[in-house]
Amino acid sequence: MLPEINLQGDVDIAALSPLLRGMLLSVAYADGEGGIGLTATGAMNRKFVHWAAVHFLWPGFTAEDLYSMNKVLNESDMPPLWVVRDMARHLKLLRRKKDVLLPTRRGREFLVNPQAFFDLVATDYLYSYVHATEREEEVRARLRWWRMFLNLLNIKARKGCAPMDVVKILYPELAPLSDTEMTIEAWELKSDLQYGVFQRLCWLGLLYEAREGLTLLQDGSFHKTLLWAACLQLGSDTQSDIGVH
Repeated sequence: MLPEINLQGDVDIAALSPLLRGMLLSVAYADGEGGIGLTATGAMNRKFVHWAAVHFLWPGFTAEDLYSMNKVLNESDMPPLWVVRDMARHLKLLRRKKDVLLPTRRGREFLVNPQAFFDLVATDYLYSYVHATEREEEVRARLRWWRMFLNLLNIKARKGCAPMDVVKILYPELAPLSDTEMTIEAWELKSDLQYGVFQRLCWLGLLYEAREGLTLLQDGSFHKTLLWAACLQLGSDTQSDIGVH
């Protein structure tokens, strides 16, 4: 059984969760601006993409980050926007009418009380959402490991850990290798963890990555946010360490 996500307590989810913040801002924009304009191909138009880049404050995808690589921004240049749009459509918060996306009645309810939607958004995104770079089979195969991943990170992310730290715990036979050897031997394992587990938890707002002073190619240290404890109750909550067999 997958660990249940059940938000409790008064937590500012918009401040802590990039995904919820992006969804809230998108629905609010559509409500206040007469809709989100769409291009002839159905993508969100550049006006909104620029606005989203400035206002979402999405770690790693701020306006500064995105414009350092692109002179103009299209929806395809901002991967978090794909997830925001998919989740808003999946939960029926936005509907398409000709060349705009408009808020639904449910979307306006979401604006009034986003906390009531968090458990559903978090569960669907964390366990079921298929990113553009993934296959559905990969997401399904990961389901049986989520309880172990969350319990492991529940302990290791108290003080901070990196994807390669988790690889060494899960595959102790790799631990004696040098950093260079680890990079070669465990690249695929690390990538699967980084994008399939760590990124999801960061985008949802349960983890954050400390990156101060690091280069683009260096991994940061991942730590739990207040949102983690507010929505997850795990068997490892009272443990000081965890063993993986």
